[in-house]
Amino acid sequence: MNKEERLLRLLVIEDNSGDLLLIEDFLYEKIRNPIIQEARTFDEAKSLLEKGNTYDAILLDLSLPDKSGEGLLDEILLIAQSTPVVVLTGYSDIAFGIKSLSRGVADYLLKDELTATSLFKSILYSIERKEISSHLKASERRYRELFHLSPQPMWLYDLETFAFLDVNESAVQHYGYTKEEFLSMTILEIRPQEEVESVKGRIRESEKSDQKSSRGIFHHKKKNGDIIMVDILGNRLEFQERKAELILANDITERLRYIHDIEEKNERLQEIAWIQSHVVRAPLARLMGLVNAINDSDEDENDQKKLYQLIMKSANELDGIIRDIAYRADKITNIETSKKDVLDEMNR
Repeated sequence: MNKEERLLRLLVIEDNSGDLLLIEDFLYEKIRNPIIQEARTFDEAKSLLEKGNTYDAILLDLSLPDKSGEGLLDEILLIAQSTPVVVLTGYSDIAFGIKSLSRGVADYLLKDELTATSLFKSILYSIERKEISSHLKASERRYRELFHLSPQPMWLYDLETFAFLDVNESAVQHYGYTKEEFLSMTILEIRPQEEVESVKGRIRESEKSDQKSSRGIFHHKKKNGDIIMVDILGNRLEFQERKAELILANDITERLRYIHDIEEKNERLQEIAWIQSHVVRAPLARLMGLVNAINDSDEDENDQKKLYQLIMKSANELDGIIRDIAYRADKITNIETSKKDVLDEMNR
């Protein structure tokens, strides 16, 4: 017969010598080399547990000389912490058994129905459930840390009521509401009033689709009334048996303003290019024509003065155009400098 090869440390809290012997026989029948520690009273068990001894499972009789029943159970569960506790009792009180399981007991077994196999399975399953539960708790803790420590605003809301279920610190800092204020609000309250109905419609439509994630750019309203543009990434999930959506919000207001200014800059550059290719050519062509006219002219001094005056007029006109081009280019440079400062600030 195959036996469990793992080294299992077990604490048996039992005051009846006959029951204790039977339990140990069952354990040796299924486990190669179990490490069994005995405690015949609650005080002995408490002393062993509080000294820092660790066990894979605890087998507990509910009737001890110094404590029994619910009081004993509650005390042992408190001291045992995450160690699975299997209750062994001679009383077939089903209601109490169910109540014990709801309190955190790993299993509830009747001594009269106990066998080596049923005891071993109960211990093994209890240990595995504890390991799975520990992994789930660790995973949940890691995800909650990712949520709460994220530098980007994040929140979770109820898809039915639109109420905020949780928000992280970044959302609190960015939007200006306290966490308590957020949790008393719905997501509709951070949207401009004119967009509320469209928000409801979009969420209802997304619920009908099979897609679990969504993305879009929307207007949001801060507590101080500022309207910002936000790139939203949403993922639908189950949260405490409720349909919910997890939101990651990225404020792109400054980025969009920067793009808008770049587009304005391009328009100005196109305007300058047009001035250079069209407006500058007119006085320049006149200058070239006047110079040729002087070279080819036999006119008297008065006529030549008129030609020189026309040349000066065209030169002044050309100078004004060049100054205008320089002024427009300088404005673009100033815009670029200010935008660079904004980007530097955003990246810090």
